Amino acid sequence: MLRYTLMRLGIFVGCFVVVWGAVYAGLFPRGFGDSNFLWVLLLALVLSAPISWVVLRKERDRASVKIVQKVERVKANLDANRGQEDDADDSHHVRGQTS
Repeated sequence: MLRYTLMRLGIFVGCFVVVWGAVYAGLFPRGFGDSNFLWVLLLALVLSAPISWVVLRKERDRASVKIVQKVERVKANLDANRGQEDDADDSHHVRGQTS
């Protein structure tokens, strides 16, 4: 998951640099007043999202498989703990009835 996040951040930073250069070269319009940084940031986000979606498809699939495996492992552990608690509770009730 960290690898995917870092790759996505790298694509965003690359888009930010390209957009920043394009704005100052006059290829893209500048923001109004002091909003130029936000304008460049917004354009970089808009450009990096579809690029990340296409380029990082395999990495995203790998990350989602790892997440699903981790969730299933946690669910199995919770079920096992519940089973132990139920067994302990049942044995307590059985002992209480025989006494």
